[in-house]
Amino acid sequence: MTRPIADLDVPLETVERLVARQRACQLLADAAKHTHSPSDRIAYALDEWLITHPDAPISTLADYPTWTPGGTS
Repeated sequence: MTRPIADLDVPLETVERLVARQRACQLLADAAKHTHSPSDRIAYALDEWLITHPDAPISTLADYPTWTPGGTS
């Protein structure tokens, strides 16, 4: 059975978001190719993973209420 073309229609907002995500991933991949720093390559890979997994659990300050930068003195 052939589906109507309207079933394949995607809102423009969704297409724009996917294109922006694809461009960002390409920029990160290009940057990773041009760096000599292993830590930069790891950071670019993590950034790319986070872009492609927007539902990934990420900690926030609320997860660590007693944390202070540099510890307490």
